[in-house]
Amino acid sequence: MASVAEVKAAVDAALQQVSEGQAAIQAAREKLGEAQQSLAAALDGSGSDAVGAAHSSLSQADQSLEECLGATSLAVEQAQNYTAML
Repeated sequence: MASVAEVKAAVDAALQQVSEGQAAIQAAREKLGEAQQSLAAALDGSGSDAVGAAHSSLSQADQSLEECLGATSLAVEQAQNYTAML
């Protein structure tokens, strides 16, 4: 069985990985925002349904990533609460 120190170290390592994942998610959100602006500029004035659908899909992707950040933040909080009780 692992010692308390070993468990805490393993949790800290996992939380570092979560932090790196969160940074990647945030970077993805920024890139999607840039893509959405570029798309809007390139297709300005187009009334095509496909353009609206593309914007909607990018917005949905951003929302999903935001939800992912929230879920990972909750996981971090729960893991920290657990290690605080050890």
